[in-house]
Amino acid sequence: MSHGALRRASSHREYPFVCRFSLYWKKSTVRFAAMSVQAVAAKMAEVELKDVAGKDSLPAISPLTPKAEEKKSENYSTSSPAAAAAAAGEPSPVTAAPNPVKMPQASAMKRPDPQQNGGEAFVNCDGTVAEAPRMKKIQFADQKQEFNKRPTKIGRRSLSRSISQSSTDSYSSAASYTDSSDDETSPRDKQQKNSKGNGDFCIKNIKQADFGRREIEIAEQEMPALMALRKRAQGEKPLAGAKIVGCTHITAQTAVLMETLSALGAQCRWAACNIYSTQNEVAAALAEGGFSVFAWKGESEDDFWWCIDRCVNVEGWQPNMILDDGGDLTHWIYKKYPNMFKKIKGIVEESVTGVHRLYQLSKAGKLCVPAMNVNDSVTKQKFDNLYCCRESILDGLKRTTDVMFGGKQVVVCGYGEVGKGCCAALKAMGSIVYVTEIDPICALQACMDGFRLVKLTEVIRQVDIVITCTGNKNVVVREYMDRMKNGCIVCNMGHSNTEIDVASLRTPELTWERVRSQVDHVIWPDGKRIVLLAEGRLLNLSCSTVPTFVLSITATTQALALIELYNAPEGRYKQDVYLLPKKMDEYVASLHLPTFDAHLTELSDEQAKYLGLNKNGPFKPNYYRY
Repeated sequence: MSHGALRRASSHREYPFVCRFSLYWKKSTVRFAAMSVQAVAAKMAEVELKDVAGKDSLPAISPLTPKAEEKKSENYSTSSPAAAAAAAGEPSPVTAAPNPVKMPQASAMKRPDPQQNGGEAFVNCDGTVAEAPRMKKIQFADQKQEFNKRPTKIGRRSLSRSISQSSTDSYSSAASYTDSSDDETSPRDKQQKNSKGNGDFCIKNIKQADFGRREIEIAEQEMPALMALRKRAQGEKPLAGAKIVGCTHITAQTAVLMETLSALGAQCRWAACNIYSTQNEVAAALAEGGFSVFAWKGESEDDFWWCIDRCVNVEGWQPNMILDDGGDLTHWIYKKYPNMFKKIKGIVEESVTGVHRLYQLSKAGKLCVPAMNVNDSVTKQKFDNLYCCRESILDGLKRTTDVMFGGKQVVVCGYGEVGKGCCAALKAMGSIVYVTEIDPICALQACMDGFRLVKLTEVIRQVDIVITCTGNKNVVVREYMDRMKNGCIVCNMGHSNTEIDVASLRTPELTWERVRSQVDHVIWPDGKRIVLLAEGRLLNLSCSTVPTFVLSITATTQALALIELYNAPEGRYKQDVYLLPKKMDEYVASLHLPTFDAHLTELSDEQAKYLGLNKNGPFKPNYYRY
């Protein structure tokens, strides 16, 4: 006996209780591990027998039972353990317990045996050495491969939505991924009615109304100004007789706006300004509440224009106010129903794209009614465009790609308020941010904020993410996308889908793969792929959500603009584009201050006289840049 063995035996005699407790714990651990392995393997074999056709009548055989005459070896491997057990005639694990592993006595101590090539031996208290029983290592490589080849019923359905589709189907705008039901019937082909029997709407599923109502109630908590406006002006009904046709994003926040307009006396008909941004459950709640809503997530281009037409072209109802986001509704009425402008009192437009269209019409002398430019109002541009995008850009990218921002190289095209918000968020997350800009003032701001100003061609090969937010067209063209690195993420934060030349990617040599909702791989012949989000449409509202409180500021501004245009005396506004009066901007801001328990300082009479201001505002001239 070696000196080490004698020392261990001696410790056994000196501390018998400790040794027995230690060995009891080791025995229990080994037994528990053996039972766990047997249970898992038995379950795998049971699944295999269940799935394989023609084996329903076979008895359940434990995959752990070896052949009766199997020779002892270090590893035991078989392509079908269940079949091997059946051939050996072993009993089912249901009726017979598995072979117990022979364990050493409680008084034994374990030590490596140098004569057994890494085997183990036990030293008893009497000094004798006993060989430890060998555990067989069981491998199920083939069985595991076979098991993974057969997806379950649920798995097949999930795979069918995620695997590559044909290049035409995979980028079809008609595909909707928001409804968990398997009903692919177009809402246009359905006949739906709400609980009151009204069917003047077209949405995905009216049965989702309860869920939508809860979302609207949550949004109301974060939209204090609209709720305050609803209470203050409800008795006066400043929009009594107003027939408002709207084309905006249909979200819980828009629903609060629509219900506020209704409480102020207006009738509303609504369509979506984006084929991906509609929240189906919210549309259902509005339809259940009696609103004429024509929208669902995943509309086709044809559906989009059909919904707008259903809002406008209805017998016995003609709009006298337009609330637009992007100019599509105004364009459709101008193109299809120009005579309607004779009764329309005004247009309220909130996007840079729509405002650009209005200024074009005004310049050409074709603008038939007054229009209010909400996009360039202080409460829209300095809050919605900046703070909303600062938070939602990260949300949209995370939800769609699970990307980590730290160390990533990002180029942001455009350094207006949207671009400023995106850059600030990405910089805070540790990204290396480049900026492209045409305006020297915005370009200087980007440089002073610590961003490197570049041309897109200079960095297109190295960046990991490309974000457009210019309001322009063809900012990212096919030439740039051909030069992008493998895995580059391409997305748009501007309103319109014209900034990324998506049409140039729909060619025979490129393959489209749908990865998940609003995420596509565009694959080049050499295997390079880019990740295109929302098919180049507005990322945050197509792929995620936006902060409700910020939208409260914009929605309140829209409501006040509608009230102003509708009640303005004839002659106050001509056929031109106007900014919201400064006093209204300040009023909107003041309605949101109580949320922060904020307290404004008041001017004294002497101070007001010194500055030449009214104590109640406005406090800045119209030319002031905030």
